[in-house]
Amino acid sequence: MRPHRKASLLWGAVGGMAFLALVQGYHLLGGQFVGVTPMVAGAVGVLVATTAIAHAVRPRLTESERT
Repeated sequence: MRPHRKASLLWGAVGGMAFLALVQGYHLLGGQFVGVTPMVAGAVGVLVATTAIAHAVRPRLTESERT
């Protein structure tokens, strides 16, 4: 696996875990339980979106680091 692809997937995993941490914080602060299926679907959605964004933005970030 290429390093930039691996980095994008890792950023996606960070996004998915951050989403789950936010949902857990919502539950701890007295929010209503939304169910496991919506939580997993939301985490997967955030993971996919974060991976795609990280992959798309990477060339711009590496270009700005060189200047």
